[in-house]
Amino acid sequence: MEVIPAIDLMNGGCVRLYKGDFDQVTEYDQDPLDIATRYYDAGSARLHLVDLDGARSGELVNLDVIRRITSELSLKVQVGGGIRDLARVKLLLDAGADRVVIGSTAVQHPEKVAEWIREVGGERIVLAFDVFIDANGLPVPQTHGWTEAGDKSLWDLLDFFSANGGIHYLCTDIDKDGTLEGPNFELYAECSNRYPNAKFIASGGVASATDLPKLKDTGAAGVVTGKALLDGRLTLEEIQSFSQNG
Repeated sequence: MEVIPAIDLMNGGCVRLYKGDFDQVTEYDQDPLDIATRYYDAGSARLHLVDLDGARSGELVNLDVIRRITSELSLKVQVGGGIRDLARVKLLLDAGADRVVIGSTAVQHPEKVAEWIREVGGERIVLAFDVFIDANGLPVPQTHGWTEAGDKSLWDLLDFFSANGGIHYLCTDIDKDGTLEGPNFELYAECSNRYPNAKFIASGGVASATDLPKLKDTGAAGVVTGKALLDGRLTLEEIQSFSQNG
């Protein structure tokens, strides 16, 4: 299992949101490139970047920051945030991104995103589903910064994309994100059991190193963690056995 440090970008800086709420922002007085360099020096092989301004506006507001990171570090970088057309996918790939993360558009327009997968290849796309667990225990992906519920369940979307070239899936339980309360282990175990050929990346709630072997046991291929690393609850030394850049 690969541990992937996350950097959320806003106005060129690094921030973290609580449960995706733009009104509950923690700002970090560190340059994103400096943070990325620290992760690389500690052995991380991949970085997860989210353009939060892009998620709200649909524009690649922090593209210059992304280019700085991809050009100065030999890291594989996956980038998401408001990517709504194939032109932006290609722009990010041309800017050095290894993978592009597609969220709301994959929920709202799966057929369109399936065309993008056919165009650039399944290895270059991460399908991101931010889910709310409803009263019946069904995971339902949300859109528009987690403000609207999609009309399909997570299982419906995974069925569709598994049949249309999807490989990598980033699944976030939004009730866990930024809370440091521990991940939704049951969700990732069910994902792995239902779709054994897919590669799931867990996200949300990682509080300490003790969560990592438990996540590995669910069958997750990776885990994205941001706040726990930034706040020092999870150390770079503790993730080194999971992610090495060689």
